[in-house]
Amino acid sequence: MGRALAEARAAAARGEVPVGAVIVGPDGRLLAAAGNRTRELNDPTAHAEMLVIRAAAAALGSERLSGCDLYVTLEPCPMCAAAISFARIRRLYFGAADPKGGGVVHGPRIYNQQTCHHVPEVYDGLGERDAAELLKGFFEERRG
Repeated sequence: MGRALAEARAAAARGEVPVGAVIVGPDGRLLAAAGNRTRELNDPTAHAEMLVIRAAAAALGSERLSGCDLYVTLEPCPMCAAAISFARIRRLYFGAADPKGGGVVHGPRIYNQQTCHHVPEVYDGLGERDAAELLKGFFEERRG
């Protein structure tokens, strides 16, 4: 989660919402790391999770990331939660909860739907305080 937090800090430095993510392969090797880039890329789907899923799939040469684990600083939104399911991520670890925009333990709870293709093991609260403080500080600074 430390590397994901570093990616979140880098995203904040670029003016992006500070969310970072990493994917670790079945062998424990880092496959991909990214922070949000929605503003930079003018792409509403360029969330940290989507970027690392794309990069890890390219690195492995497969659309399935079976056996891989994703670490992200914020509870994934519904779009990212669905992508995690489609990618067949083994485990999802996330830091701060997102009561307003989350899609895992809040909102539509994607993995509780009967139509969900694959349900990863979910572990929340990992690095929660650091991730929440980073987000809070980022938005307080912008509200000024």
